[in-house]
Amino acid sequence: MQITAAQVKKELQASASKQRAEKSKRFFKTGEGQYAESDQFCGVTVPDQRKVAKLYRELPLSEIDQLLTDPIHEYRLTAIFILVDQFSRSLKRSKKDPSANPKHWVDYLLSRTAHINNWDLVDSCAYQILGEYLLTLKDRSLLNSLAKSSNIWEQRLAIIANKALIREGEFKPLLKLANKFLSSRHDLIHKAVGWMLREVGEQDLATLLAFLDQQASKMPRTMLRYAIEKLTSNQRKHYLDQ
Repeated sequence: MQITAAQVKKELQASASKQRAEKSKRFFKTGEGQYAESDQFCGVTVPDQRKVAKLYRELPLSEIDQLLTDPIHEYRLTAIFILVDQFSRSLKRSKKDPSANPKHWVDYLLSRTAHINNWDLVDSCAYQILGEYLLTLKDRSLLNSLAKSSNIWEQRLAIIANKALIREGEFKPLLKLANKFLSSRHDLIHKAVGWMLREVGEQDLATLLAFLDQQASKMPRTMLRYAIEKLTSNQRKHYLDQ
C-alpha cells in the first residue's frame, strides 16, 4: 500500500505541542511585518521531524509535494528532509547508473521555492541538494540566477548552496556573491554571507583575510561579525575598527 502525506502529518501531530508551536512562532518571526509573517506551526521538534522523515523516506514525490506546499512549517521541513535523502541516494546511484537522475530533484526543488520560505527550510536543502548537484557541473549560473531574485529566500539559497563548493576548495562563487550582497538591507542575507565567509576561512584563512582586507569597511556589521567569529581577538578588533 502506498504511503501518503496524510500518514506523515498524523505521525507528526502525535508529537505536536501547542506550547512549542507558540514559541516557534516567536522564534521564527511570524508577527505582522516580520520576515515570516503568518507562517504556521504545530510544535514538533526537529529531531522528531527527522525521525518521521526517515520512517517515510520512500514517500512518493506527489505526496512530498503535499507536505512541501502545506501551510504548516513542520510539514514543509519534514518534506525537505525526505527530499534531501531521496536526492542523496539518487546522486549516489548516478555515479554507477546513468539512468539515475538527481537533476529531477533539483528541478522540483526550484519549482517550489515559494514554499521554502524561512531560513531553516533554506539551510536544510541549499547545500545538501543545490550545492551537491553543482559539484557535478562546471556551470555556476544557477547561483547567479537565484541571487538576482527579489525573493530573499532564493537569494539565501544561492548563498548557502556554496557550503558544498567551499568544502571542496571552490571559493570564487561565494566571494562574488559576497561582493554583490554588501549593499543588501536584509539581516538574514548578512548572516548567510558572513556564515559562508567564515566557512571559507576554515578552509583557507588567507582567502578570507584577503577579502576582509578589501571589504571589511564596507560590510554590514552583522555580516562582518559572522565572518570574523573564528579569528583571533586581535584580528577581530582590527577588522571591527575599520
